[in-house]
Amino acid sequence: MWRIWMVFDPRKTLVVQGVFLFSLAVLIHFVLLSTDRYNWLEGNPVGGAAMETSELPAATPRMLG
Repeated sequence: MWRIWMVFDPRKTLVVQGVFLFSLAVLIHFVLLSTDRYNWLEGNPVGGAAMETSELPAATPRMLG
């Protein structure tokens, strides 16, 4: 493994890797922002969270044992 660092400069390699990963993260976020489902900036309401619930009777506490 140490021979690979004799071919490539470690500082330059780590900088290029960091720039690549940051660019990939920005690209993924822009792709998600371009969709209707995963766009968190537009404020589209989620349909599943606004379900109507029926009134249930209050639970009575019981002693265990």
